[in-house]
Amino acid sequence: MREYIGIDIGGTKCAVVRGDESGGILEKRSFPTTDRANTLEQIFEHTGQIITDRTKAIGISCGGPLDSKTGVILGPPNLPGWDYVPVTEYLTERFHLPAYLENDANACAVAEWRFGAGKGCENLIFLTFGTGLGAGLILDGKLYRGACGMAGEVGHVRLFPEGHTGYGKAGSYEGYCSGGGIAQYGLGSARELADKARAGDPRALAVWEQTGRNLGRLLAILMDILNPDVIVIGSIYARAGDLMQEACEQILAAEVLEPSLRACRVVPALLGESLGDVAALSVAMGIRE
Repeated sequence: MREYIGIDIGGTKCAVVRGDESGGILEKRSFPTTDRANTLEQIFEHTGQIITDRTKAIGISCGGPLDSKTGVILGPPNLPGWDYVPVTEYLTERFHLPAYLENDANACAVAEWRFGAGKGCENLIFLTFGTGLGAGLILDGKLYRGACGMAGEVGHVRLFPEGHTGYGKAGSYEGYCSGGGIAQYGLGSARELADKARAGDPRALAVWEQTGRNLGRLLAILMDILNPDVIVIGSIYARAGDLMQEACEQILAAEVLEPSLRACRVVPALLGESLGDVAALSVAMGIRE
């Protein structure tokens, strides 16, 4: 069976995994993200330790901005100092294998489409709903990147004229439907608020109800415009979707065209904690465009 190397570069930690074409993880190395030079050296070292003669390609999943065509990381806000890093060139020169780079939301969309909650669908939207908010789009069985690779930046869309700040914009969807946005209520992290809500804290319950309504408004727009088969939501939604579900569904019922609503499922990411690893492997396997 063919094997691949997947590299998941995050703001706080990185992972290098060896996996097969079924999406199975065979070996994994994790380490903290530090400065650019040290982190790259760690990536090279761990890749060299787990690569085999069956490895066909290397895939890198990373937050944007980046250029997937040239394989260059272009200064993501969660990776200070990573300005113009030709990471695929580095890896190909060192390991003599093709290497591919993809935005993490796109990579997760492909992973859930191939191996997770969207398997068998032609039209899928993946929402990150983690520290930030972004989307990966699978339309007619292909990844959609847009004219300059910026498709799916739903966190930048304005929800309110003013308010919580996310993606550098006050009142944006990321300011309300993300871990960073939820923290701006001043009642704790999303994880802490979920625990408080399940213990019956009325303020925490109110935050999740409002978050559900806000998420519903975003999903309604996506359903009416793109008419997907499934919307898969990761991270916080996978852990706390039950706290938002009723409010979200009320908005969807009131706002979405009935045939589009009936055609679309809204589900948590199926790949769970392995999503980032499988996403990076999916990049290595190649992505239809």
